[in-house]
Amino acid sequence: MAGAVELDLGPNAAGFRKEVRAWLEANAPADRRSLDLKAWTQTLREAGYLCVSWPKEYGGRGLTGIEVAVLNEEFARAGVPRVTMGMGEGLVGPAIILHGSEEQKAHFLPRIISGEDVYCQGFSEPDSGSDLASLKTRGIVDGDEVIVTGQKVWTSGFYAANMMFCLCRTDPDAPKHQGISYVLIPLKREDGSPNGIEFRGLKQMTGESHFAESFLNEARAPLFNVIGGLNHGWKTAMTTLGNERGGNATTQHVQFRAEAERLIEEARRRGKTDDPRVRQQLAWAWTHVEIMRFRGLQILSALAESRDPGPSGSINKMFWSEYQRRMAEIALEIVGPEATIRKERDGSAAWSRWQRTFLTSRSHTIWGGTAEIQRNIVGEKVLGLPKDPGAE
Repeated sequence: MAGAVELDLGPNAAGFRKEVRAWLEANAPADRRSLDLKAWTQTLREAGYLCVSWPKEYGGRGLTGIEVAVLNEEFARAGVPRVTMGMGEGLVGPAIILHGSEEQKAHFLPRIISGEDVYCQGFSEPDSGSDLASLKTRGIVDGDEVIVTGQKVWTSGFYAANMMFCLCRTDPDAPKHQGISYVLIPLKREDGSPNGIEFRGLKQMTGESHFAESFLNEARAPLFNVIGGLNHGWKTAMTTLGNERGGNATTQHVQFRAEAERLIEEARRRGKTDDPRVRQQLAWAWTHVEIMRFRGLQILSALAESRDPGPSGSINKMFWSEYQRRMAEIALEIVGPEATIRKERDGSAAWSRWQRTFLTSRSHTIWGGTAEIQRNIVGEKVLGLPKDPGAE
């Protein structure tokens, strides 16, 4: 959209932008509407454009935060998806790179890049959502395996996964944040039989089931699949959560900018852009997207140096999730009374784009740690405030 502030990111970034733009011009499909996502993903894989922020020695490109930002912007400009390997790339991979042994890195990381392993998340439990350290799922060591039994909830990506990254308590007598292990559990055993994991989809307000509750009944994983060491999984989990809250910082501003542009067009189509209140709301949305953009550059630069976003990820998570909720409310205000009606499409009731955005945004300040939890982290880790007595 016209009006975006152009940043001079230096000669290295400019050279990288030129390289990416030239590659996209030579390789991106001419007809973006008929893009074959599977074939496009393979093209990106062969060119080394998957898991780009991982170090080169582990199959990535070792891109800096600035370069990742440039890459995202150029793919968005070209109108083609900048494919990622899901939770494997953004959540599991960074944890393995930071806390795994060299043998674990050599085994698990290539399987993420190839798409052989696709992960779902097994962290939250019915009685320990934001208070993750109070988890009750048990892991019992049996020879060279760990046997996991318990219940998880909000298991994202279960429908496409063949692996789960799971937290379980392997030492029940240890203090709350100790005695926890971070285990990569296959959903099926080597003979193809189920590995003791049952998923039950949780229906959302939209009628879809993007996540599930999970029941683990003696699910087995080799001890080799324990990342960060037995009983030492909390630090590994914090790396995963830090990346969940902050690791896709530049990707977010691209998608939110496109969404803001659609909302501006919606207001124009409805003849509401002369309304001072609407103009003020749209300006608020646009400036917040630009703030996300600049914050994203800061976060990804920090990630490139330490591979761990730390509490800055909480600031990012809190900012974008609360922005999305308010932006969705603004969208329904612009749509007006029509937003209360669920229309029919192809013979069945269907949500409009803005209705779906509104309903989905209700969960954004809950998953990945509630907004309240993020404020506690910022208060304690960034501002140095005393712990919240209610969180003890």
